Amino acid sequence: MPKPHLHIAIPAMDELAFLPQTLDCIAQQVTHSPFTVYVCVNQPDEWWQDTEKIEICERNQQLINLLKGEYPFKIEVLDYSSNGCGWKGKNFGVGWARKRLFEHIFCSSCDEEDILISLDADTTFESNYFESIAQNFQKHPMWHAIAVPYYHPLTHCDELDRAMLRYEIYMRNYAINLLHIESPYSFTALGSAIAARVKSLKKIGGITPLKSGEDFYLLQKLRKMGMVGLWNEACVYPGTRYSHRVFFGTGPAMEKGNNGDWTSYPIYPHTLFQKIAETYQLIDELYLHDLDTPFLNFLQCQFKQHDLWQPLRDNAKDSSQFKRAFHEKADGLRILQFLKEEYKGEEIPEISILLENLSVFATKEKLQKLLPHLYPYKNHCLNVLTTSEMNEVRDFLFEEEMNYRKHVD
Repeated sequence: MPKPHLHIAIPAMDELAFLPQTLDCIAQQVTHSPFTVYVCVNQPDEWWQDTEKIEICERNQQLINLLKGEYPFKIEVLDYSSNGCGWKGKNFGVGWARKRLFEHIFCSSCDEEDILISLDADTTFESNYFESIAQNFQKHPMWHAIAVPYYHPLTHCDELDRAMLRYEIYMRNYAINLLHIESPYSFTALGSAIAARVKSLKKIGGITPLKSGEDFYLLQKLRKMGMVGLWNEACVYPGTRYSHRVFFGTGPAMEKGNNGDWTSYPIYPHTLFQKIAETYQLIDELYLHDLDTPFLNFLQCQFKQHDLWQPLRDNAKDSSQFKRAFHEKADGLRILQFLKEEYKGEEIPEISILLENLSVFATKEKLQKLLPHLYPYKNHCLNVLTTSEMNEVRDFLFEEEMNYRKHVD
């Protein structure tokens, strides 16, 4: 049986300083599957006339010239950067770069069974990464995509590392809580950590070109269609840096947090996730008649429908179909909106919330290792911890999340 072709999609805007390291990782891949690399070098065309932005355009041209060099693998360059070729009007940004990459791959001689691996231009990974993805899809034929495990490396710039660690603690606390309640949307969406079957991407019409969050909505659409795997033997190491390329995500979150504002990325208490879990446990009963729970009431308000569930009941032949329809309504976006509305974080210190969460999903033996570093600060925010202590918390959560991911079918 022929090996699927791997299509490596990389958007790049002002990445001359970072992409060569990613290309080095690609050159070191030991894989039985053939692969092609596609790089979309892009920026708005109007930047050529902007004295503050023209240097980015010029660096993009240098990158295009670099990509024309000799590499031990095939590179196809999508030029949305040269004067007259850049984005025009409102259609610009990483979402559009990924859209053009996906469309180009779909229109090439790719096979339905091929695999698309999405990366960012500052991502590193080990030499078995591509092969691990190919083998994982072969082992799990029902998976439409993989939300690949990730780990941001330290930079030894204390300010940058602290911002990254705080954001990653937020993301891992969020993911572990969703994994604990067995939410269908317990994935973490990073554009540098997604792989998907070409046929699955075609079925959902590719990627929606949002200016930010396109990776989240892509995985959500794939999850509504079927299974998204959460485990992979090899993980990716996204770049740790501030960024203005997107409106939200890791880079902007770090910059906002570094200025002292983490309000958009709180450490949510487990009790909020438990409210969602309580509703999950009542779905079979909801199939029979209306119920009253905080999460259901929230959904009723969000959709502004007086009778939200009866149409789903009418279209479902049994409770199993109703359950699937329920989760399509109560998706990852609605879960996040519910948490934001319910959260009253100003009343409880972050470390106290984190300790309570850890007592739910971590074993006592593991927790004992972390308690001496956290308990003395239980009435404080995470910023009182040293960088080393924050990294210990991050690593602890990383291990817990990996244990959960590994055991999700």
